[in-house]
Amino acid sequence: MSLTFHWFLPTNGDSRHVVGGGHGTPATASGRDRPPTVAYLSQIARAAEDLGFVGALTPTGAWCEDAWLTTAMVSRYTERLKFLVAFRPGFVSPTLAAQMAATFQRHSGGRLLLNVVTGGESHEQRAYGDFLDKDARYRRTGEFLQIVRELWDGKTVDLTGEHLRVEDAWLTRVPDPVPEIYFGGSSPVAGEVAARHADVYLTWGEPPSQVAEKIAWIRGLAAGEGRTLRFGIRLHVIARDTSEQAWAEAHRLLDGFDPATVRSVQEGLARSESQGQRRMLALHGGSRDGLEIHPNLWAGIGLVRGGAGTALVGSHEEVAERIEEYHALGIDEFVLSGYPHLEEAYWFGEGVLPRLAARGLWRHPFAAPPEPAVQVPFTR
Repeated sequence: MSLTFHWFLPTNGDSRHVVGGGHGTPATASGRDRPPTVAYLSQIARAAEDLGFVGALTPTGAWCEDAWLTTAMVSRYTERLKFLVAFRPGFVSPTLAAQMAATFQRHSGGRLLLNVVTGGESHEQRAYGDFLDKDARYRRTGEFLQIVRELWDGKTVDLTGEHLRVEDAWLTRVPDPVPEIYFGGSSPVAGEVAARHADVYLTWGEPPSQVAEKIAWIRGLAAGEGRTLRFGIRLHVIARDTSEQAWAEAHRLLDGFDPATVRSVQEGLARSESQGQRRMLALHGGSRDGLEIHPNLWAGIGLVRGGAGTALVGSHEEVAERIEEYHALGIDEFVLSGYPHLEEAYWFGEGVLPRLAARGLWRHPFAAPPEPAVQVPFTR
């Protein structure tokens, strides 16, 4: 089985420095270095497609552009790349979301994947008119996904739940193929929702021992529901020809972190209700010291960025080894990014992916299958 790699569309802006923010904190000034125009994002998307990434994640929240609209526009400039659209189910009705997904599939040629983000920050949710607490938001997400999946199955849906109610809901045309659901969360109620409704469970880039615990937890919950899930991991990456070059780039990024910005972002993230965000914060403790928390796993990004805060740093061979280590735990999909996203896509795609191919772990998803050998008849 070939590993699946996705890249990232920085709809919050891009830079040769880390664009911080997220999880209720605003994007940092570096996000203005390369504004997230359709032209620039399409350039990244085309590069990712050519290099062999299957899809591209777009974030959601007040710190970035809307993912649905942006990817719909970017899809016109690509042919095969899929779009992993992050969205929050509390902001749109389940019937409309199911219809939007069906429309996206038809007009893009079946290139939609969905990253369902429940939302871990109540103050940001309230800005959008959502006043439920975190556990209630997850319960609503479960009802939302139940409705959406039944609509995609072609059913007429009547449901009166704790938070959602629909009557005689149906779709004129169901999506083909049905978009896969990517979902993450570290709280008990998040695990229950993932086990019942997700196709791929996503975790942020924690050390392998912690990732193994999460996989075992979700596998057990899914088995109780009679289901099996795939597993993915969200990481940044800094891969270079040598380890020294990669760590020099990591240190360059770290040197660009303004102390006042670090303090401001850390204060904002400390208020997070997300258990996953708290786990990210615990990896660095707000300190610039001891940031290599596992061989080639660097927690420096999390000093200024919410959400995914760790990066694989090393030579192309070392990064390939760490990917193989995560794969041995059960990770089959990798959602990656790097600053700036255009250049880092090439560093990874031209440096790491060929090494994974040589190990038999990856094959270019858009490459033509090898032609069968021609049998030449033997003549005497």
